[in-house]
Amino acid sequence: MSEVSQGSSKAVDREYCSTSEAAQMLSVSLGTVQQMVETGLLDAWKTAGGHRRIRITSVESFLRKRQSGPAAPHSGNLRILVAEDDVVMQTLYQRTLALWNMPIEVKIVSSGFEGLLEIGRQVPDLLVSDLVMQGLDGFSMIRRLRSEPQLAQMDIIAVTGLSQEDIDKEGGLPDDVIIYTKPIPFRELKGYIQAKLVQSQKRGLRA
Repeated sequence: MSEVSQGSSKAVDREYCSTSEAAQMLSVSLGTVQQMVETGLLDAWKTAGGHRRIRITSVESFLRKRQSGPAAPHSGNLRILVAEDDVVMQTLYQRTLALWNMPIEVKIVSSGFEGLLEIGRQVPDLLVSDLVMQGLDGFSMIRRLRSEPQLAQMDIIAVTGLSQEDIDKEGGLPDDVIIYTKPIPFRELKGYIQAKLVQSQKRGLRA
């Protein structure tokens, strides 16, 4: 009886991992993993003692779908991450930013979860995010990012159709988050990116 129980326990241990182990595998925080479990993105169960166990195959599957390999070395270009779930808006961002002919690298994700995973893999210089998205919305993603001291230098711009009153009803945003109102104000966004590039060049000269 004892041997069967031990064997079964070892089999479970091989099939499942802890929340902290999943966080390490995905390069995200413990809170992010917990939210992924709660929304069904990762398969998990709880032990009698209340500890969460996550199926390793679900973590590996998520990695295959969301991560395209190891982070590339920094090319010197300004890295911009856009979080937007509307396919039309995604295309608009891609085409418009490509026309600017600037030394920038643009990555687009369609949810707050994907945003957190991408930032865990490779921190951008600038995050441009919608606020209303399926799954983990922009509000939750931005608050979680601003709770991480090591990400304090990452600039964040929220682009939204919500009014300031609507934003306040959702609990507001951190004071250092810039808010642009939709339709996307590309002229203002371009000016902001140009200023960031100048700052980056000055830092490079001083280094």
